[in-house]
Amino acid sequence: MFAALGRFVTRFRWFVVAAWLIAAVVVAIVAPGLSSTQDESAFLPKHYESIKAAQIQQDDFPQQSQPGAILVFDRTDGGKLTATDALKATKVVDSLNQAIKDKKVLHKVFAGAAIQPPSENKLVQIGVAGLAKNATGFDDAAMKAAKELRKEAKPLVKGTGLQLQMTGAAPQQLDAQDSSQKTLEIVFGATIFLIVGLLALIFRSVLICLLPLLTVGIATPISNGLVAWANNLFDLKADSSITVIMVVVMYGVGTDYILFLLFRYRERLRLGEDPGEALIHAMERAGEAIASAGGAVIVAFLALILSSLSIFRSIGPSLAIAVGVTLLAALTLVPALVSLFGKALFWPSKNWRKEPEAARFAAIGNQLGKRPAVFAAASGLALAVLAIFALGFNPAFDFNSSLPKNVESTQALTTLEKGLPSGATDPATVMLTSKTPLNQGELATFQQKLTGAKGAAQVSPAVLSPSGKAAAFSVVLKDDPGSDAAIANVKGPIRAAAHAAAPAGTQAYVGGTTSVFVDMQKAMNRDYSVIFPVAAAIILLILALLLRSLVAPLFLMVSVGLGFAATLGATVLVIQHIKGDSGLIFLLPIYIYLFVVALGTDYNILMIARLRDEARAGRTPHDAAAEAVKHAGPTIAAAGLILAGTFATFMLGGNSFIVSLGFALSFGIFVAAFIMSMFFTPALTALIGHAAWWPGHGDETDEEHFARTGEHYTH
Repeated sequence: MFAALGRFVTRFRWFVVAAWLIAAVVVAIVAPGLSSTQDESAFLPKHYESIKAAQIQQDDFPQQSQPGAILVFDRTDGGKLTATDALKATKVVDSLNQAIKDKKVLHKVFAGAAIQPPSENKLVQIGVAGLAKNATGFDDAAMKAAKELRKEAKPLVKGTGLQLQMTGAAPQQLDAQDSSQKTLEIVFGATIFLIVGLLALIFRSVLICLLPLLTVGIATPISNGLVAWANNLFDLKADSSITVIMVVVMYGVGTDYILFLLFRYRERLRLGEDPGEALIHAMERAGEAIASAGGAVIVAFLALILSSLSIFRSIGPSLAIAVGVTLLAALTLVPALVSLFGKALFWPSKNWRKEPEAARFAAIGNQLGKRPAVFAAASGLALAVLAIFALGFNPAFDFNSSLPKNVESTQALTTLEKGLPSGATDPATVMLTSKTPLNQGELATFQQKLTGAKGAAQVSPAVLSPSGKAAAFSVVLKDDPGSDAAIANVKGPIRAAAHAAAPAGTQAYVGGTTSVFVDMQKAMNRDYSVIFPVAAAIILLILALLLRSLVAPLFLMVSVGLGFAATLGATVLVIQHIKGDSGLIFLLPIYIYLFVVALGTDYNILMIARLRDEARAGRTPHDAAAEAVKHAGPTIAAAGLILAGTFATFMLGGNSFIVSLGFALSFGIFVAAFIMSMFFTPALTALIGHAAWWPGHGDETDEEHFARTGEHYTH
């Protein structure tokens, strides 16, 4: 199959390249833009309590606007606000309120702005810009309005002795987008530099250095367009990090697949084949490994469609599409370009003609072949020790907490906490509903009981709906709405108090951002119990079909599973214990699992496919493992180094989620390439021997295969 594909691409190489170029231009012109959201509530299904509360608020309190922006005033000298300062702040907010009414850009998002009294210690005073009807505070319009509001505010505080900073939904969304854009620029530049630099060291060729840039550069607009269409078609919600991750995944995975092909292509050229035949043979051998590896990655990502959280359902197809387009490019566009260049691909270097000694990998392979038990035990023990730290994983749910410390919305929160409770910027909301008009006495009692709940700093009097059948209570939390303490209090005592205090015939629902986090935690635990085993089962099936064995897939999955646990444990150790962060964004284990399991399987497939080839050449299991490490080791090392380095560029970004993700994925890929695939997998295969291929005959020689089936492996 892949030999036939190689012949087709070689014959029609110009048409293949032209087809890719035309597709990239057409999709770039026609496809919609790729959008994202920071609104956590948009990720949850409607049956969760926080979403029910939000729906009640929308239906029964349409006139009650949600905060879209929080205006935080303090003195530039850090002193207490005077009566004159409070008057100045009031005038500023009044001017912004008038600007909101006058300007269409602002009025689409904000309903108006109002000042609140200074804090008790007089260090802080806030104003609130409420959201207009149907405005979310998390879309493109909100970001545009937040930028305009900041622009309007700057001249108003000039020379007043006051400092004005903005936070809240719209400003935080704007800062998240700007942060992601800056991170993307840094990561993209570092990724290109790293890939070009490492390819230059490996091949010393100008064209090979440009090959991933050209391939992924053509594939990226196609991928982005397809993802945008899919998101619009199925109403999927992506977070702002998806663009950064997609770019790095495409360059990292694309470069890996190019290396898989080029190492085989160069090997065939050294045997004296002409470029056309060498490319067809390379496609025959490497094509299967590339397709299987890519297929494993794609189906692993698609397992996310089983999630109850729309953010996972968006991430999965997005990354699956990105990898799918990259895989298709690796199997068609890359061989077409290689065919066009021929031997000139390696210019100006001539070292490709010589078979490298690979002394280091040969020495490692020989030692592994002699003592596979030692290598398996040592590598397995190292991974198991790191895996213990995974038990300390503490999930965090607030995307805005991962924003850099130097952005305005984060600084505004720090300023606000000088005089107000951490929860003042984003109070919880408790909705009480009934089929009959509510009694004022019962509402006062309900408020009193709710005030006594642990974690509630202040509960406002009830606001009745026009029908009188629904009441809204605003609950200011004692802790930061995104903190572990706030989540624990809303999950436990606050929800319990609200449900228990609800009068007969009524129902109470706790809403707000912190309540959303509580429900996301519940949904996350459910998703982990579904996605992890499904992804593992699908990859297990792919391995079984590829290797025609039931034994090898089992220990390969044990290998990558141990790699996942070790990676999560190392991330907890470094980020939570050494760096001191209180937790890791809840998305992280899913990303680690899918990337380490799927991409780790890539390297395992490459190693065991080579090991199978060596066994078919008549070598014993121990000798086959030694030769596999010698020949596949350099390819896996180069691919792993490039992909791990590519993910490590995330750590250059200021977003704490992207930084932790960068460490986790780069470490995970390093483990997958240099411990799992290089040591653990070949050592286990050598120890298990012929039984590793049961019930198939994957390791039988060509003569044995012919005697059994009457067919040769190659024709």
